[in-house]
Amino acid sequence: MSADTLTETPESVPGDHFVEINTDETIPNNVALTSDKQLQRALETWRPKYLDWWQDMGPEGFQTSKVYLRTAVGVDPAGWAKFDYVRMPEYRWGILLAPKVEGRTVPCGRHKGEPAWQEVPGEYRATLRRLLVVQGDTEPASVEQQRYLGATAPSLYDMRNLFQVNVEEGRHLWAIVYLLVKYFGKDGREEAQALLERRSGEADNPRILGAFNERTPDWLSFFMFTYFTDRDGKMQLAALAESGFDPLSRTCRFMLTEEAHHMFVGETGVQRTIEATCNAMNRAGIKDPNDVEAVRRLGVVDLPLLQRKANFHMSVTRDLFGGEISSNAAESFSAGLKGRFNEANLKDDHVLADATYPVERVVDGKIVEEQVPALRAINARLLDDYIKDCQGGIDRWNKVIEKAGIAFRFTQPHKGFNRRIGEFGGKRISPAGEVLTEEQWQARSGAWLPNAADMTFIDSLMKPCREPGAYASWIAPPRVGINNQAGDFEYVKIA
Repeated sequence: MSADTLTETPESVPGDHFVEINTDETIPNNVALTSDKQLQRALETWRPKYLDWWQDMGPEGFQTSKVYLRTAVGVDPAGWAKFDYVRMPEYRWGILLAPKVEGRTVPCGRHKGEPAWQEVPGEYRATLRRLLVVQGDTEPASVEQQRYLGATAPSLYDMRNLFQVNVEEGRHLWAIVYLLVKYFGKDGREEAQALLERRSGEADNPRILGAFNERTPDWLSFFMFTYFTDRDGKMQLAALAESGFDPLSRTCRFMLTEEAHHMFVGETGVQRTIEATCNAMNRAGIKDPNDVEAVRRLGVVDLPLLQRKANFHMSVTRDLFGGEISSNAAESFSAGLKGRFNEANLKDDHVLADATYPVERVVDGKIVEEQVPALRAINARLLDDYIKDCQGGIDRWNKVIEKAGIAFRFTQPHKGFNRRIGEFGGKRISPAGEVLTEEQWQARSGAWLPNAADMTFIDSLMKPCREPGAYASWIAPPRVGINNQAGDFEYVKIA
């Protein structure tokens, strides 16, 4: 898909057929919630606590505004999206699972080929609960990170996209809580409550994963987050969708459909920022992208700064994959609890007892590649898949710059760049893959990562633009409106 034709297209869920959602219930669902009164009461008890969290930590200042939001009324492509104005606290969060695939079997590990589990296997209870809690913790964390962005939205279109991402992350939390409460009893209810108690960036009770404690102070950070960090979400959900625990697989398969929108927001947000920069440079007759001061005087973001921001968000997100060599990841795979990205399409035995996988590490001051047992390198492979998956959007960004006739290209830094976790944790690696001393890193890293002056400049651009059809100077309008709406459509009716 070219940069000129990139539009939001819901992706179908594997095994799709229409599954009706009961939208009349307090908790919309397609899991026959009313047939399990104990579960229904537990979730209805959790719901007020969730709404309290949303009011306290959800989008600041816009809870009473009417937002043109998409709500699912079915899990097939025809029912995936119903658009209407909704106040966010009244959004119909619910529990949506992709259709059950009859005859599904465990796709990998020592139980490969056995019937998929409809209940939690006792021996894997603790491991599976931990997988759910870590995934579930990321959903409210991103809402908390983004709660102040509405105040500086560059357009009503972008404000609406922010709020759509927020309510869907909230629904993803509901999806995980359903699994915890239904299948893990008292432990699950306690974990569900804890998901509402941790706070992004809080010193005493932070979110579990480091990237979800980083600040998202501006819209450029938001776009980078939704392109790069939500793509980690895609990879993790795709791996969990291979789980032999069928309710988790079905949950993640539908979550992946919504996750596609988040990455769309990120990719097109960065792309529109690039378009605004290139257009302004051409109008001003500036051909050198490194003439930073001249470019910034135009009220747009210079391309080298965009590269530094991308470097930061890529490196922080790569840490989310954990250590490249991991016994925990090996056990989750062998147990059939979590597969690999596109597991069904991989040409091996899906057991990996004797297989190896290449992993890069630093040995005697040099980066070398070593073959390690593939089971222990599950995280390394998922990270490699992630890096490959990131490249498509980067290629589309470069086409915009090429079309504008400007000599600049975005690149991905070496996987060891700016890492805190794994084989490169604590090592000093340049974007080109050079092993550096601490002194060399301190002397050169300012060219690779945003500094305080960069962030001050970005902050200076973050002025709200709230007229329908109007956009801040630093970002171009979208090619197509949400749900094909006209360019001056009022996506948010601000209270």
